[in-house]
Amino acid sequence: MEARLNVFGNAVASKFIRHINAAGKALEAVELPKFTADLVLVRVSQINGCGFCLDMHTKDAAAAGESAQRLHMVGAWREAKVFTDAERAALELAEAGTRIADAAGGVSDEVWENAAKHYDEDQLAALVSLIALINTYNRLNVITQQPAGDYQPGMFG
Repeated sequence: MEARLNVFGNAVASKFIRHINAAGKALEAVELPKFTADLVLVRVSQINGCGFCLDMHTKDAAAAGESAQRLHMVGAWREAKVFTDAERAALELAEAGTRIADAAGGVSDEVWENAAKHYDEDQLAALVSLIALINTYNRLNVITQQPAGDYQPGMFG
């Protein structure tokens, strides 16, 4: 598979990526559990069909110590016993935030309140920002058909 656009070589696309990467740096100061963030990145990328991001985030999570079992079960998190209630709340928020067009009214109060039981305001802000950010990356990669499979952990940072 060949990419439709070299997003790293194109001046406009690479400038845009630098800016969204910088926006993502703002989330590093928030104490959101790393594995929770990784699970969210994987689940949103699954929903959006972004092979490039799935390749990156599953490999980075595994390199950081996340178990293969949990990574394999992200797509079936509701039935899997390997996730905490807090992780389930984050995954539920990620799904609702990604599928806004599919859900009348967007993210329900019930989904938000469930997440708010497990995360403080800064962590919620980080989760919402992370969900928005990965959706942006997914769309960029899916639209331009970025090929997946060659990523090595830590390659971009």
